[in-house]
Amino acid sequence: MKFKYVMLEECALATGTVIVIDVLRAFSTAAYAFQVGAESINLVSTVDEALSLKKKIPNSLVMGEVGGLPPHGFDFGNSPTQILEQNLKGKHLIQRTGSGTQGVVRSVNAGAMLAASFVVAHATVGYISGLYAELVTFVITGTQQDEEDLACAEYLEALFKKQNPDPAPYIKRVYESKDACVHLDPQKPEFPESDLDYCTRIDACNFAMTISRQKDRLVMRAVKPWVGSA
Repeated sequence: MKFKYVMLEECALATGTVIVIDVLRAFSTAAYAFQVGAESINLVSTVDEALSLKKKIPNSLVMGEVGGLPPHGFDFGNSPTQILEQNLKGKHLIQRTGSGTQGVVRSVNAGAMLAASFVVAHATVGYISGLYAELVTFVITGTQQDEEDLACAEYLEALFKKQNPDPAPYIKRVYESKDACVHLDPQKPEFPESDLDYCTRIDACNFAMTISRQKDRLVMRAVKPWVGSA
């Protein structure tokens, strides 16, 4: 298995099995949404797309952010802390964020595609190992100044290589990242510090998050790895 890393602005070039990573916070929040019962998550690029799709999908809710905060008309923000307080059983969600969902939408040349964060690490590796992928491309959706998504990708690569990595140094990079700073500022309660804790819980969820193209939609679902995958 070979590995390649691309940034958000390059992800249209991503091929093979593509893992789109957003630790803080899109694909940590998405994982916890599945954990509290969400049936599916439709991933979109813009606020208008999200609100328009909500009108078309019965029993749907919209979550996400612009500038870290939920836009007018959204049901939820981009916070694991908030999502874990909900009962989303049977709900179909629509998610729009500034980085994570953009990486998915722009990865137009991907083969199999998954969304990932630390909270679904081993399950993601297990699922992809069952695909016998020759090339895995990591899409780093944060900026080059942000360490958290790169740290997650490197952690996943170490798992693929069965190196039994110590998660502590990788988690430390999340807390030291630029995006973590706002969550450590007591003057900004709209960015709860608890989100950092939830986003760094290794394997908090035991499923991978696969993304499929269904007509004109990108739909994410929680899928358990195959038995015997590693």
